[in-house]
Amino acid sequence: MKKFLHTDEWNIIEKGFHANCQRASESIFSLGNGRFGQRGNFEEPYSSDSLQGSYLAGIAFLDRTRVGWWKNGYPQFYSRIPNAPNWSGVYVRLIDEEVNLALWSVEDFERRLDMKAGISYRDFTVTSPKGHTLQIHVEHINSMDNQNLCLIKYSVTSVNYEGKISIVPYLNGEIKHESSNFNEKMWNILRLETTNNYAYLWSQTKHEDAQACFAMTFQLFKNSKEVTSGSIRIEKEKLVGFSAGADIKPGEKVTLIKYSAITTSLYYDRQELVDESIKQCIQAKETGWDTLIDNHKKVWKDIWNKSDVIIDGDPEAQQGIRFNIFQLHQSYRGDDSRLNIGAKGFTGEKYGGNTQWNTELCCVPYFLFANPPEIAKNLLLYRYNQLPKAIENAKKLGFNNGAALYPMVTITGEECHNEWEITFEEIHRNAIIVYAIVQYTAMTGSDEYIAKYGLEVMIAIGRFWSQRVSFSQPKQKYVILGVTGPNEYENNVDNNWYTNYSCVQCLKETIKYLEKIAHAYPEEYSRIRRITGFQYAETSRWKDIIENMYLPEDKELGIFIQHDGYMDKEQKTVDDIPAEERPINQHWSWDRILRSCFIKQSDVLLGLHQYYYNFDIDTVRRNFCFYEPCTLHESSLSPFIHSILASRIGDIEKAYNLFLHTTRLDLDDYNNEINEGLHITSMAGSWLALVKGFAGMQLQDDMLVFRPVIPDKWERYVFQVHFRGRILSIEIGKEEVKVKLLQGENLVIKVNEEKYVIELTTA
Repeated sequence: MKKFLHTDEWNIIEKGFHANCQRASESIFSLGNGRFGQRGNFEEPYSSDSLQGSYLAGIAFLDRTRVGWWKNGYPQFYSRIPNAPNWSGVYVRLIDEEVNLALWSVEDFERRLDMKAGISYRDFTVTSPKGHTLQIHVEHINSMDNQNLCLIKYSVTSVNYEGKISIVPYLNGEIKHESSNFNEKMWNILRLETTNNYAYLWSQTKHEDAQACFAMTFQLFKNSKEVTSGSIRIEKEKLVGFSAGADIKPGEKVTLIKYSAITTSLYYDRQELVDESIKQCIQAKETGWDTLIDNHKKVWKDIWNKSDVIIDGDPEAQQGIRFNIFQLHQSYRGDDSRLNIGAKGFTGEKYGGNTQWNTELCCVPYFLFANPPEIAKNLLLYRYNQLPKAIENAKKLGFNNGAALYPMVTITGEECHNEWEITFEEIHRNAIIVYAIVQYTAMTGSDEYIAKYGLEVMIAIGRFWSQRVSFSQPKQKYVILGVTGPNEYENNVDNNWYTNYSCVQCLKETIKYLEKIAHAYPEEYSRIRRITGFQYAETSRWKDIIENMYLPEDKELGIFIQHDGYMDKEQKTVDDIPAEERPINQHWSWDRILRSCFIKQSDVLLGLHQYYYNFDIDTVRRNFCFYEPCTLHESSLSPFIHSILASRIGDIEKAYNLFLHTTRLDLDDYNNEINEGLHITSMAGSWLALVKGFAGMQLQDDMLVFRPVIPDKWERYVFQVHFRGRILSIEIGKEEVKVKLLQGENLVIKVNEEKYVIELTTA
């Protein structure tokens, strides 16, 4: 772990300049608003180690796939959200010096991310090599009110400098892509221009031909009085902007407000991009900084009123869960079914901004339980709209009759992952799509989504499983061979328990809803049969698979076996690994990892979490006590699952430690990797660990059930849950549980096995 941040319940604070943690801080102080975002880079140039990153939602680049050994089925291209032109840049220049924190002496440095208001602040004092000292204050937002606006206020106060100071706001199309496969430039500049009032840069991605336009204007103030003359226009090959300045003396201050507008071809006609971005940046200037900031704060206030989690007595946990909620909401707004959530959000280039199964495992439950259901529905529609591509993906691998294999990594729906043991073998990802659809249906209490959209997906996935299984004559059972489970520290194994069990659950749920939709929505059922060519006779094989699937287990130990051959491995615990060799993926050879018993993330335990209604506490306890000691949690998807199960079996201390792990995974850099970006999708796991773990929330017999516990350190915790048109406030303390119905009709719930009628709160 790396602890260099100050603990505060509503702020992320870095005191002192930590050049060795610069990339980590850039990840942590990232900003976004669902449409665009950027790492927490300095606005002024920084010539030391840094990853300058700016990203636009839904704007992809097709990077040629690069592999050591080509295999049939690999995609030609790896889609990624490219690093976009830099819209936040500001130069600060004296007569013959330019502010650069890598070259100037830095004192009194502090940066702060105000999560309640969604504003990033920086304050520091710098002294140039020639001895000129300046105090600088920076405020930065990506507007949540107008999602096309980025606003920056940059103030410079002279301590001992007398002379000309220039502040230069600019837009720069010269971009470095650290993760490009062939160091290929990803953007063409179509046109740029600087006028007296604004500057713009119109760009286009190569290959995909998506377009974006960046426009900016500014205001300059000296000692609070606006300066309206004297600026110089800048227009170079890939850079536009203004040089604005004034003569200052010690004690005087110059402030520049930069108004940037960003429009993309995802939302505007290409011929309108330039005019629209110019119009919006000019309107922003006319509206003014104060009003724009107030409007931005109001949106965040509304988000926090609905989504805040209160933890009394534990500032570290409180800060961590608010940080995770903050990052989730600035990464995804839920208003566009064409968008999804990349594993790194807008905080880094790793994984290319692509969608993975993390969304269905973590984010769909969070947005479904803690927010209006329309947000989760848009995440499901994202997958529904890409069903033709999923069928195409399966067809490339030899499947037929409309079988679908959803991609492991994608933006457009086409598989773009290029490691065979993941691309072709981590097929459990198909099951999580069905799991998410069924969760949505259960929490909303309506089968309408399945009737209109979900059943098509479920049939296609059922057809995949039907073709992917094999029948073993020696076992007289169906088996699934050559797979990689969620635990990616074991590849190309046979009969991964989680994969086999998930296959069975998918087929069961599909048959169940085929029958329900046939009776309740006969017209939709006829439509689905017509467009899919589905024949109910197909379910005969599905039922046979359900009845005769091989599920490896050790009856003597009373546990499910990770996969065939797992028990042949030398059984050790994580405590047997020297601390200096962790994480093992950064120290061990892949051969050594594959031969070990150590688990990156849960397989069996993930299944016990997802399908909790099928397993009693004793079964969960036996499997947890066997697998948890050898689980490394070197995947961000692991600790929250274990925390939930630890709560369920009554090991509150372990549940708390794992909760802190998942909640502060990035703030304390548990896995020594946040320089690459934050773990956005798994951040939802901290909320799930609290609600499904400590609060013990489950859906049983169509009723919300709570079996709450509370860590010793906490005085109380409070959260809200959406359920079938209701909003519930849940407060759990040392001695009592308080449940309030904030919206919707009266509801019967169960707390610690006792039923209660919850009525609408009037006060």
